[in-house]
Amino acid sequence: MKKSKPIPEALDVAQALKAAGLQVTAQRLAVYQAVESNPHAMADEISQKVRSELGVISKQAVYDALNAMSEHGIIRRIQPAGSAARYEHRVDNHHHLICRLCENLIDVDCAVGKAPCLKAEHDHGFEIDEAEVTYWGICPSCQKDTVS
Repeated sequence: MKKSKPIPEALDVAQALKAAGLQVTAQRLAVYQAVESNPHAMADEISQKVRSELGVISKQAVYDALNAMSEHGIIRRIQPAGSAARYEHRVDNHHHLICRLCENLIDVDCAVGKAPCLKAEHDHGFEIDEAEVTYWGICPSCQKDTVS
């Protein structure tokens, strides 16, 4: 899997696609917009959103666009334990908080400094360029529901 540096925010998605060597197509733009408007959506949800915008598009075309854009760092693919893959437009170093009951997923910034989690106590010779941290718990809404 090819990983590239995150695309600077100043570039719009069309420029990011060109910079990655990908064609700028209506389908890819619509897929990006669907991801941007619904962070942490699953591929089927993105496909439905794109279909509502463009009309006819195959699921395979949506999957292909998601894969190409995630491989080039234009969007980010995450897959929390026990969940289908989800996609987000935020590609900076951040983590996620997930409710065990309702599966609500929220972005969480790194707790300290710039990319502190990339400093493993012992890296075993790896050149670490990414870390995924997922915090699990019960969201405030579900806490209220379980008390009632």
